[in-house]
Parts: sequence; structure tokens; C-alpha cells
Amino acid sequence: MKSINKSFIAVIAAGFLTIGFGSCTDDVKFGDSSLEKAPGGDATIDTVFNNAEYTRQFLAGTYALQYYGLPYCSSSSAPLSASYWTGKIDALSDCWHMPFTRSSVNGNYYTGALTASTSNPLFGFTSEKTWELIRACNIFLANIGRTPDMEESEKQKLCAEAKCLKAYTYYNMFRMYGGLPIIDNAYAGTESSYSLPRRSVESTVNYMVDLLDDAAKTLPWQPENPQSETGRWTKAAAMALKCKILQIAASPLFNADKPYYSGKYEMADAKDTVVWYGNYDKARWTRCRQACDDFFAALRSNGYYKMYEPTGTKVEDYRYAFRMGYASETSTEVIFGTRVSGTGKDSKYTWANLTNGRNERYAYSPTQEYVEMFPWADGKPFNWNETKQEGKLDQMFVKGDTVDGKQELQHVAYTRDPRLYETVQVNGDKNAYSWTSGATTGNNVEAWVGGSDANTQSSTELSYFSTGYGNNKYVCGTSSTFLRKQPQWVVLSLNDMYLTYAEAVLQADNNFTDALKYVDIVRARVGLKGLNECNPSENLTSNKENLINEILRERACELGMSDSRYFDLMRYKRGDLLEKPLHGLRMYRMYKDASGKWVHINDVKVNDKPIQTMWWNGDKKKSGIEKTDPSFYQPTYFDYERFEIKQKRCHCTNGFDVKWYLQPLPTSELNKKYGLVQNPGW
Repeated sequence: MKSINKSFIAVIAAGFLTIGFGSCTDDVKFGDSSLEKAPGGDATIDTVFNNAEYTRQFLAGTYALQYYGLPYCSSSSAPLSASYWTGKIDALSDCWHMPFTRSSVNGNYYTGALTASTSNPLFGFTSEKTWELIRACNIFLANIGRTPDMEESEKQKLCAEAKCLKAYTYYNMFRMYGGLPIIDNAYAGTESSYSLPRRSVESTVNYMVDLLDDAAKTLPWQPENPQSETGRWTKAAAMALKCKILQIAASPLFNADKPYYSGKYEMADAKDTVVWYGNYDKARWTRCRQACDDFFAALRSNGYYKMYEPTGTKVEDYRYAFRMGYASETSTEVIFGTRVSGTGKDSKYTWANLTNGRNERYAYSPTQEYVEMFPWADGKPFNWNETKQEGKLDQMFVKGDTVDGKQELQHVAYTRDPRLYETVQVNGDKNAYSWTSGATTGNNVEAWVGGSDANTQSSTELSYFSTGYGNNKYVCGTSSTFLRKQPQWVVLSLNDMYLTYAEAVLQADNNFTDALKYVDIVRARVGLKGLNECNPSENLTSNKENLINEILRERACELGMSDSRYFDLMRYKRGDLLEKPLHGLRMYRMYKDASGKWVHINDVKVNDKPIQTMWWNGDKKKSGIEKTDPSFYQPTYFDYERFEIKQKRCHCTNGFDVKWYLQPLPTSELNKKYGLVQNPGW
């Protein structure tokens, strides 16, 4: 064992931890030397756990330390993932690009500058309050037994919730780092030494699963009072998280014949089971599939959770169902989500404020690669080259009729997968959404160069529309739909569970029939035809590789901005996709000049000045405009430039280095020699 003083042990043993009792009381703080003052007088752990209400509030404060995946503040303190100066994990995938150069995403990850000494990683080993949460749970579990005036059944339920909190926190770290130290005691801080080595992948996975299995025995299946208890851990959430843990554990990153770093790196002291199992075993997929079997069997028995289904067959119905499935805090599609509160700019909650304002700090611009993952409205795959050859690029988002005397396009139809419009702000969509229906109103999104929304952003590759597209997930247009809703961060949801089940039955049993069935349940909610029917050339009833790729694509379309795509690429070791250059789309509004020739409107000059290229906020509002003026009607004819994003990521320039499949542990912690071993390549 190694004696140490300052490290993450300072948190595990006696590190500074603040856990709020609630809005009506002071905070309880645990310091290095003593327990500080609690509400109304001198306090110790005895004070907290000799009062049933304080005990409940202690656990409620621990809930507040959970990972919330939407950056919501300007901060340089933990949790760093909450700060827009750090950035969001999704921007590391092939689906999103972040042009904000002052973010860690851009400065450390796109450039390849990340090292084991970087102070602001996206999900740091010691900068996310993970160990504070684990310590709080250990204190809670060690002391709740002596709390008076609390029924034993409530104690057991709260203990089960604490175990879920621990498992979820370990899960978030596991998918970034692999095997972890397992901390199961509330250290007093007076111990002379500690031995807390990294544990193997297998031990870490089993520890998380054991916590959840134990919790599931006690927890209610669903929130006992959905209006007030939503956001608490339940049996359904514990069982669903178990499926997700086993999914990533069974995936090729950890479950393979050779370690991911084979032939390039070696582990420092041969303790390589902290980063993979040591072999491939199909039984790991069987274990995941069995967990999914158990979850869906319990769902059939207990009910409550269900997909948010459309009430009709119009695109507005499909869009509203998809939107409210994740956005509504009472959605029974959401199995578990985390929350933050407050709306003040640069104080506690800014996601809605700055995304509605399209601030560059929230410029998560969808890539052309991502937009092309979304099929046509009937479910058939979108193909750029085929659409271009058919002369239908002008219909790749919306289509309609230009009617004599009517400025706006009439009989408008949305031509693509409804999920596209709810995830990406695309040219021609309406920009104002409703919380009570699928109706969209307001101006059309103008994503062309010089348009009302994109302005020059796609030409300069800066700000919200840097790729020619704007993010719309957890945003819902520009109508401030989310501004005072404080959106939940969806951790576990039924649509994800169906797609997880599809993957598990295919990998464990080569069961193509059920895999397609579960995928089609998700697709049907937005009006798409069956996956196999829409992709006849892919041989999805027999070609396993093709079906896995389609499942991963469906996951990207269904689960945008949920961290899902990045970790899907990591667990399947798809660095090859991250080596490819990413693209955006520049659109140029076309204008019929005096000779009847179509030209870029940007090139047309009046009195030696380029004419106004906006329509909603420009030509449409020109005084005295007549229908004989070509700019009278809503623009429907464009020229398209599918451009390569000039800000290349290090993987595109140098090839994907396999070290990126897992993140580096901080050098400052390794040097303390309490048992950490660095991940390969770092």
C-alpha cells in the first residue's frame, strides 16, 4: 500500500463536498478537517443522520451531482462538462462540428493536443464530481441505518437509489476510461495508507451490475408519483442501465480476440485487463440480451413506460411524438433523466438562452454526413448523387407549389424522415414550434448563404450555421419552446432500449427477425416503413455487418445529442469513420435575371451593390413589391456546394490513433501511485 496525501482520495476520504439540503435550508458541507456547520447549529454526520428529513435531503443533494449532458453554465470549476468552455461529447463524433475555437472540444480534441496533463478534458477523472458523488453515497449507505423516525421500507428504497447513483456514475467513467478503482467504503480520512488500484473491466462491469441487481429488488417499477417523483431512480431505470452497461461491455472495444491497441502500444505494466476482457466471448452478448429479455418481460408485466406515439399520420403528428418523447418531463418514454434548474444567463442554466440566441458557444453544427443518414419520409435511404442526378436536390427538405399571387410556398410537404427536422434546422422548415401540438409556424429557416438564418456563417464556417445547418435537438426552433422548461437530460429511454435489444439479439443469437422487428418499432413511430423493405439491396435478413451498421445509423437518427453516436463509434472501434473528412452544405439562392438566366443572387448587383439575399426579412418586405418581380415569391431554386470542412480534425490529418478509444488518466493522479495504470498510448 502507498501512503498519499493529495489526490482523488482527498475526495473519497475527506475531500471538500457540498450537498444541498434543499431550497429552504442551508447547505451541509464536509471539509478536510471537520464537519462544518449544518442548518441551525453545530453539525456532524450524527446531526444529519439523526434527522429523517436531513437524511432525505442529503440524498436529494447527491442526485444533484449526477452527470447532465447539456452544457449549461460558464464555469472553470467542477463539473467541467457543465461549461460551454469545455463543450459536448457529441461534437467528437461524425455527426456534429463545433467551430467555437475557445472550447476544449476544439482546442484539445480537434487539434489532437489532449494529453494526460490537460486541465479541461470533456469528462475528466477528477473534474466531474464523480468521486464526490460516490463518497456521498458511501456515507449515506453507511449511516442511514441509524436514522430514527423513518420506516425500514423507506430506508431500503433510499439505499437502493444510492446504489443506482453509484452505478450510473461508474458507468459514465467506465465508457471513458475502462476499468476503475472500486470505492465501497466511506473512508474517515484518518487512515495512514490506501490501496485503490484500477480494477479489471470484468470486475468493474460486475460491480456496476451487482449494484443495480440489488437495487432492483427494492425499488418500485415506476415513479410512485409521476408529478413529483420523476427523476428518481426506479426498478425500470436500474434494469435499463444494466442493459446499457452490458451492451458496451460486450462490444468490440472490450470484447475482442485482441486488445484495441495491439501492434501499436503496450500497457505500462501488463495490466491490460483494465482496458479489455482479455478475449472474445459471445456469452457477453448473451448476458446483454438476457438483461434486455428481463427488462421487456418486466415491462409487459408492469406497464407504464411506452413510446410517445403520434395521434395521426401527418408529419406534424410524427414530429410532435418524437419531440415530446424526449422533451416532456412526464413522458413515459423516458425511463430516467437528470435535471438542472434556473434560467439566468451565465448563472446556473443557459442552454436554452444561448441556443435560442444561436450563440457560437453552442454552435453544434450538424454535418452533411449526419443529415444524409436520415432517410426520405417513406423510409428509403437518401442518396445525394442519385437525388442530384434526378434533379431533386431542391426537394430534399421540403417541396411545394408556387401559386400565382401567393408569396409563400403553398401545399408544403416535408420530404424527409420527421426526426431530421426535430434534430437539425434545415432550409425551408418553419422556425417556431409548439409545446402543445406538432404545428410549426413563423418564418422559414433560410440556410442559404446570405439568408436570414445562416447569413454568412456557412461561407465563413463560423457560428451556429457553420456547416449550413443548425442544431435543433433540445432546442425546438427559435420560439423559446425550451426557454423556461429546463430540459431534462435523457439518460435512459424506451426508444434506446428497443434499439439496444435489436443489437443484442443480433449479436447474441444471429436473430435477424427480432432485430428488424425492434428497429421497426422505433421507425414506425415517425411513419417510416420497415428497414428491410426500404433497403432491399442490403440483404438485412442475412448480412449481419450491414444490419449492425443500419442499427448504428438508426441510433444516430433517433438519439441525437445524447452522447450516443460518439460512444457507439468508440465501442465498435470505428476510427475509420473519424478519419474521413467531414462536410457541410453551402446553398446559394438562385435568381432569374433580366435575360431569364438563373444566376446566384449574390452575384446580382443593383447600382453596383449586391442585392438583398434575405427573403423573409428582406425581399418579402420590400415596399411595393409586385408579383412580376422575381424576388416576390419564396425562393425554391438553389445551387448547392457540398464542401469539406476546412477545420480538419487530427484524425483526418494524421489517421486515427487507437489511443483515442479510451481517454487518458491524469498524470497528477498517476504520480501518487495509489494504483492507477495509464491507458495505452497516453
